[in-house]
Amino acid sequence: MLCYGGIFDPDQAQTRLNELNERSEDPDLWNDPKKAQALMKERQKLDSALSGFFKLEQELSDQQELIELGEMEEDDAVIAEAEAALAKLAKIAQRREVETLLSGEVDGNDCYVEIHAGAGGTESQDWAEMLFRMYMRWAEDKGLKVEISGTSPGDEAGLKAATLLIKGENAYGWLKTESGVHRLVRISPFDSNARRHTSFSSVWVFPVIDDDIEIDIAESDCRIDTYRASGAGGQHVNTTDSAVRITHQPSGIVVQCQSGRSQHKNKAEAWKMLRARLYELEMQAREEKAQAEASQKGAIGWGHQIRSYVLQPYQMVKDLRTGVESTNPSAVLDGAIDPFIEAALAQRVHGGGAVEVSDLD
Repeated sequence: MLCYGGIFDPDQAQTRLNELNERSEDPDLWNDPKKAQALMKERQKLDSALSGFFKLEQELSDQQELIELGEMEEDDAVIAEAEAALAKLAKIAQRREVETLLSGEVDGNDCYVEIHAGAGGTESQDWAEMLFRMYMRWAEDKGLKVEISGTSPGDEAGLKAATLLIKGENAYGWLKTESGVHRLVRISPFDSNARRHTSFSSVWVFPVIDDDIEIDIAESDCRIDTYRASGAGGQHVNTTDSAVRITHQPSGIVVQCQSGRSQHKNKAEAWKMLRARLYELEMQAREEKAQAEASQKGAIGWGHQIRSYVLQPYQMVKDLRTGVESTNPSAVLDGAIDPFIEAALAQRVHGGGAVEVSDLD
């Protein structure tokens, strides 16, 4: 993606697209399938970005002309309609600007979202299920495909753990800053004395890795266990040891999959998840090293608390990295997390403290 400091450059993008179009006509291109696929992927992404840019540009011009026409004819209704259209265009443009930040090596890939309840029993397990639903709703609202790779039901309610596979353009790029600990404060629905409780759950986001990215895993370093899947899935799932768990002993990473009806399919998916986790671990180490070298103050360590959701005694969701707030936690928990994501992405690219975004409420 041709962007500089988060600014999309259409002239440079068009020049690059012309170059890719010319190279795509080379009959020898597909002699190297991996290289050809990478070229076509970049070409498609640039073509889509340019089309969106020119469409916005044309719509902006059209609405400006409508306002001029309305002013000439003193037609307030036409002016109001055009101004409303411009407000919508501004939001689209803001989102496109954020999309220019998604230029990392695997930002365009699908991703896994792994959720684990913290200490606290039923309270934290219920909170983990609320986060599970929040990310499902967010993905569905974006038109992304969601698959449940595995769940571990809570003792009385909620979830001990769950893994979602989210498929679609820039899935990992959008969600990568959601990794960390999420804190909930509320009057517990499980406490007969209606006391206020604080619960924690962790979220870990890691990309689905393309075959052309090499991740070396020695099978001798891994322990593979099979077990009977739990939860919904029909008689077959509940009566055979189809679920697979892989433990990578050097790193301590554990992945598991129970979504498929066959042990073979679940094992293959679990290996993919392990490759993705090890890749993300390496990227984390590189980022932490870069932050240490730059001596950046206030750097957020992976796995640390990133956001608080307060339902009582007041209503507030606050991102502790960017300072972005919302007084409508119901909407946030229903999937309205874009402003938090956009601010965190901007901060990761540009650094600094609090980031201003559009009104959340």
